[in-house]
Amino acid sequence: MSLAFTLAWRFRKDKRQNAFISFISASSTVGIGLGCFVLILLLSVMNGFERELQDRLLAVIPHGEFTAVGAQGLDGWQDEVVKLSADPRVTFVEPFVKATGMLQKGNELKAIEMSALSPDFALQNQQITHINDAQWQAFIRNENAVLLGQGVMAFLDLKIGDRVQLLLPQVSPDMSLRAPVSLWLDMTGSLDIGGELSNHLGVMHMSLAARSLGVDTGAQGIRMRFNDAFAAPSVVPELGFAMRQEVYMSDWTRTEGNLYQDIQLVRGVVYLALILVIGVACFNIVSTLVMAVNEKQSEIAMLKSMGAKDSLIIRTFMYQGMVNGLIGTLWGVTLGVLCASYLASIARFFEQLLGIKFLSGDVYFIDFLPSELHWDEVGMTTAIALFLSGLATLYPAFKAAKIEPAKVLGH
Repeated sequence: MSLAFTLAWRFRKDKRQNAFISFISASSTVGIGLGCFVLILLLSVMNGFERELQDRLLAVIPHGEFTAVGAQGLDGWQDEVVKLSADPRVTFVEPFVKATGMLQKGNELKAIEMSALSPDFALQNQQITHINDAQWQAFIRNENAVLLGQGVMAFLDLKIGDRVQLLLPQVSPDMSLRAPVSLWLDMTGSLDIGGELSNHLGVMHMSLAARSLGVDTGAQGIRMRFNDAFAAPSVVPELGFAMRQEVYMSDWTRTEGNLYQDIQLVRGVVYLALILVIGVACFNIVSTLVMAVNEKQSEIAMLKSMGAKDSLIIRTFMYQGMVNGLIGTLWGVTLGVLCASYLASIARFFEQLLGIKFLSGDVYFIDFLPSELHWDEVGMTTAIALFLSGLATLYPAFKAAKIEPAKVLGH
């Protein structure tokens, strides 16, 4: 093994080697390294987006909802809350009323989706971290209080302390529209959610919304969060079918799942594309070794005439090619791990340097570039690069072993 490696290293470092072969060899090393670097970096970004989706967006929106079919609301919702709270998969349960209407200030109108909550239940929610504590306390004390997303406040030019009119449409039993209910609400705080939700979300008191919309039972439905948000599509139907009253069932994948699906789609496309990039770089190893074999035919013939076996020749050229793959993989993985670990700081530096913003908080649910390094993905990337590098050496190595010393030395 040491003899094969020594021969491989000397062949690789031979100063008489054709300059074009050296260039192709260097390009294969750089190509493999760049593929590993970009793959680790982009997978870390996808992991970061997935983490922020769960920690930020899924901390604000419910993981699952049960909404009563009738306009009167959900009967016996108190018992259902107790039953759902006892399920070990459920971390938080609360009743709600959903009110969709128009906010008006002066001549400006803005469509709004009000989540009407009960402060008694919401106080048990450990996820209310996106609301200032003083503003939340002011909201609890005032039944006519409202909390609005920052996008809504910016559109209507609202400030904390302002009064705003909410128009809620009403539908009669024969499905004809009636005059909307008009409510005057006091702005007591803002919701710092980020992204599109901030442009149409608000929170008001459930008791006020229930009276205004004629929800006799006091609650239109029940919403909950789970230990594992990604289990919601399977858990929500199971719990919904066990309820006594007919309900509409929904989970976060129906409303915000397109974002998660986009992340998974991009992850798959990135993985496939960059594995192909690494594969193309490995084809350069094939080209390098084929040309090296043709150039070293006399040396190979001399080695074989001195008793070198085919296995020694094969290992020699396999090692020579794998050195390129190993060097490229090592520097690519090392650089990828370092950049992925400090990506947020690096992105902020370039944002300040160039005066631009990579992610706008008005469009995305975060305004910074997230990153989360998964070592299993680093290991998988390393293994794939080394495997493809080794695979690329087989054809040239076996081609070298088939050289006949008599024909080569005879010339």
